[in-house]
Amino acid sequence: MAQDSRTNLPFMKMHGLGNDFVVVDARAHDMAITPALAQALGDRHRGVGFDQLAVIGNGAGDAHLTFYNSDGSLSAACGNATRCIARYLMDESGAKTLHLTTDRGDLAARDMGDGITSVNMGHPQLDWTEIPLAHEMDTLELPIDGTPTATGMGNPHCTFFVDDAEAVDLTELGPRIEHHPLYPQRTNVQVAQITGPDRIRMRVWERGVGLTLASGSSSCATAVAAARRGLTGRDVVIDLDGGQLRVEWRDDGVWMTGATMHVFSGELTQAFLDSLT
Repeated sequence: MAQDSRTNLPFMKMHGLGNDFVVVDARAHDMAITPALAQALGDRHRGVGFDQLAVIGNGAGDAHLTFYNSDGSLSAACGNATRCIARYLMDESGAKTLHLTTDRGDLAARDMGDGITSVNMGHPQLDWTEIPLAHEMDTLELPIDGTPTATGMGNPHCTFFVDDAEAVDLTELGPRIEHHPLYPQRTNVQVAQITGPDRIRMRVWERGVGLTLASGSSSCATAVAAARRGLTGRDVVIDLDGGQLRVEWRDDGVWMTGATMHVFSGELTQAFLDSLT
């Protein structure tokens, strides 16, 4: 059946290590993205399904990126989605470097060859006011059982260092810590196990999403927390349920490098869009 491209909304499905996204290129197709649309799209039974929705818009740099969680809430940062979109834009333009803007700030991206993409996620936020936390405290060891570390990467993170990441019931710990009173904007939750020199096994519960196979900003936050606590150096490999990322905390920010995949492109029907009104 022929589709009417004048009314249907094009989208792309992408993932970074199984951390999956719906991406809407709003540079050429003007469409108001609302929390209700994001929530409907995120439904894996009645929509498309994703961990985050990413919208590409025009900005001061090569593009401006806006992110929504599957519950319809906004997120200022999404590392794996940023890498996916950077790969798409570099393939589109032939550029080897990009200047992207987000609500988190300006981000640089680089083509590392062989389909591998690196993004600078910016400097970590280490002060309690920036993360943010509810009141003044040492962010290295929070007054929570397990003494996790708090880090901001444009979104809040809470990292628990454990002896066995597989043994932790993250479906119980994740939602409990996500809504902890110390985090007024909720938080992403990671359990991290040091498995070797500069190597970390990490599992993640994402704020507004739940369990995910990978998370770029969580990987950056965990790498920063491990380095701050003297558990690793500043250049680490993170092993996630969905694959592997390299994270380097450099003087100019936290660089995250790994593979991405553009799975398919499609269109949302006008009937689906009309059902949301």
